[in-house]
Amino acid sequence: MEQKEICFRPIGIIHSPFQDLTGMPIQPSAAEGVEGEVIIDPALQAGLQDLGGFSHLYLLYHFHQAGDPELLVKPFLDDQKRGVFATRAPRRPNGIGLSIVKLLEIHQNVIQIANVDILDGTPLLDIKPYVPYFDRPEADRVGWLEQSQGKIGGKLSDDRFVK
Repeated sequence: MEQKEICFRPIGIIHSPFQDLTGMPIQPSAAEGVEGEVIIDPALQAGLQDLGGFSHLYLLYHFHQAGDPELLVKPFLDDQKRGVFATRAPRRPNGIGLSIVKLLEIHQNVIQIANVDILDGTPLLDIKPYVPYFDRPEADRVGWLEQSQGKIGGKLSDDRFVK
């Protein structure tokens, strides 16, 4: 199978209070109330039209400070190594992150957000509206995370994925 290179250019930058990977919340649900902002390239501002009608957004971004990819990683909520595709660890072959954040307001090309679990200065690749009846199927299993349900509150990142 021939694989072609895919190149993305950031559409903006995500700003948050987190200057360092160590001590950040590990998921948006552990970052409740943490505010930040997204600054979109002014040339793309027209694409923000109608976005203000949504309460939450998906942010897709590049894990620009993660180390080299690893196929087996020890995730934050476990003590044993797991396949990277069964985790949300940042050391991925393509280093793409995904977070659902709360949309507070939009002013021109600046989006104010809350529940931010993203490192300051992170390159933004895309934005999509979160739509519960599209995006929230009922899950009947959550794999190895079954034993960790309810443990996300207060769980912060450490240095295991730092470059």
